[in-house]
Amino acid sequence: MAEIEIGLGKDGRRGYSLDEVAIVPSRRTRDADEVETSWQIDAYQFALPVIAAPLDGVTSPATAVEMDRLGGVGALHAEGLWCRHDDPTALLERIAAHDPRDGEGDDRDGVALLREAYDAPVRPELVEQRIAEIRDAGATVCVAVSPAHTEALLPTIKKAEPDLLMIQGTVTSAEHVSGGAHDPLDLKHLVRRLEVPVVVGGCASYQAALHLMRTGAAAVLVGIGTGATSTTGRVLGVGNPQATAVADARAARMRHLDETGVYVHLIADGGMATGGDIAKAVVCGADAVMLGAPLAAADEAPAGGAVWSMTSFHSRLPRGRLRRVPRRGSLEQILLGPSDRADGRTNLMGGLRKAMAVTGHGTLKDLQKAELVVTAPPAVRPGAQR
Repeated sequence: MAEIEIGLGKDGRRGYSLDEVAIVPSRRTRDADEVETSWQIDAYQFALPVIAAPLDGVTSPATAVEMDRLGGVGALHAEGLWCRHDDPTALLERIAAHDPRDGEGDDRDGVALLREAYDAPVRPELVEQRIAEIRDAGATVCVAVSPAHTEALLPTIKKAEPDLLMIQGTVTSAEHVSGGAHDPLDLKHLVRRLEVPVVVGGCASYQAALHLMRTGAAAVLVGIGTGATSTTGRVLGVGNPQATAVADARAARMRHLDETGVYVHLIADGGMATGGDIAKAVVCGADAVMLGAPLAAADEAPAGGAVWSMTSFHSRLPRGRLRRVPRRGSLEQILLGPSDRADGRTNLMGGLRKAMAVTGHGTLKDLQKAELVVTAPPAVRPGAQR
């Protein structure tokens, strides 16, 4: 991609969001009922390429079980409210009742409320209990942890035996330079001594994705600052538009595959609100997507439409906001329909399947071969209101 001169001696590439690209139909179409949306990571196959994000406003033990029933998987955060409190229902109701102010991250009361809720320590016995609750229901267990607390919680997590482990941070790298007293997390050593598939991220560049793949991870999360609650771009000035980030990670995967023969899955994290967004993320190279705010709109969502990230209440530098999303129906309706509106925010998988059908692609791997074009930004494109 040609670089643009930003100023004397400083060039940069143009990055594209999913809003700025469109899928080009091919010479054939097919029936939507005949396309295949399943994907597989290690020994685990899922009918839907959707992970419910490890956010307390999205994934509880109950919604993780429901995600499994519908064909996806829910990631429960080992540092979340469910692993700090015997019953976080009252806290979730308080958060749900809070009315966030308009604006980007200026809700001081919301930050204070979240800090109070997360003031209790993580309890290892609750981590084990929540994992057991999901497993006992017959669901695939995916548990998430931040890089900073992975080593401390790893013995508990290993004892509880989840099916998948997700190590997720705002920016996760395979190489962390530290002059402090504590040794940084050695991802490569960690991943290779675990017996469960590990998902790591986030990242948003070719080099970062490639080095995460070289740790032995089964999948890499792609996306920094693109989520509905994120203020990372404003607070840190860091990020990469999602279409470009996923496409760059796809190129890294091709190199890694050539070098090792190992295919690493890409999971697009953030920047998606509709079935069309999911389809475009797949065309850019994603094997699956991780959704937060779109699923927080479900009737079953633990916080009644409130959604926030694990960095929204950071003790020194919050990088997310507490926000509300309108209810849009059951989790099943949001994922599988039927839809009662034409904005693409319900029946997400129906939108994905129809996109595959009208572009003639029968599987997600086939859809990754589809052609993309760059379009005008939504703000100036007729009929492109979000």
